[in-house]
Amino acid sequence: VEEIEALTAIYNDDLKVVNESKREYEIKVCKDEQNDKYIVLQFTLPDDYPTSSPPQYQLKASWLSKDERRVLDNGLADIFIENMGDSIIYLWIEKIREFLQEILDDANHAGAVNDIDVIDEQLEEEERGDVVNYEDFEDYKYEYTGKYEKKTQEMETSNKCPEILHGEFVHDRKSVFQAHLAPVHSEEEVQLVMEKLLENRKVAAATHNIQAYRICKEGKHTVWYQDCKDDGEIHAGNRILHLMEILEATNVLVVITRWYGGIHLGPDRFKHINCCARNILEQGGYIKNKVNFILCTFILKSINFLSFMHIIM
Repeated sequence: VEEIEALTAIYNDDLKVVNESKREYEIKVCKDEQNDKYIVLQFTLPDDYPTSSPPQYQLKASWLSKDERRVLDNGLADIFIENMGDSIIYLWIEKIREFLQEILDDANHAGAVNDIDVIDEQLEEEERGDVVNYEDFEDYKYEYTGKYEKKTQEMETSNKCPEILHGEFVHDRKSVFQAHLAPVHSEEEVQLVMEKLLENRKVAAATHNIQAYRICKEGKHTVWYQDCKDDGEIHAGNRILHLMEILEATNVLVVITRWYGGIHLGPDRFKHINCCARNILEQGGYIKNKVNFILCTFILKSINFLSFMHIIM
């Protein structure tokens, strides 16, 4: 393969042949030899690569968090889409090297943190931001400033914000939770929905606006785009995304808004976040597989029970 010969010339012994007949290879990507953090890219070249199929790959780096791995996976998917039909292994390797550089240069990076440890750390001082006291949530109707429509007209774009579905308010010890959902088919639509939501003063003033989305672009090749943001509630976005994966919810954005009421909820806050997400997905008709829905309900109850047991032990 000409591409492998070119890569060997560039990376020398760093590129290793795992199985030549099956066209399996691997390369260790690192910032420099002095640093002990690296990522191993294992890849297999299908017979119809690069004309039709992308390389099959696996990233080996136990120190990467799930969120970091997802960001890198999305970056590699973007490269494949943008260079359809072209050789992309070199671009993938350099993308991994660039990603690794950013991670190692981040002075605040501490690797993946265990969920239970995070709960322990946050029991005494878990939330950030000011306490917000709202008494009229039940009768609240969403009104927007019109800034989004004005911005859209100025940009002369044909993109329209998808319709947003709002869930019921959930109250617990002065904290208030609410879920929002919108059908999305691109990352641009995700941004449009978030801009629209944040036009609302109460949403913009919330302590947390946690989001997660899953987008599937089908065609000659199926490509998944998915991501999440905690907005200060550590690991909450990842929990919602995991829930969406279990329920096989596709082409949808879920946002959970929390207004902190001044009383720490401990692990109960995750119970409300997960339940709000599950309920809005069911309300929006995104739960097709009832078996997965029942399994998800069991998992959520198990997680809440385990969190409670950890607190009292």
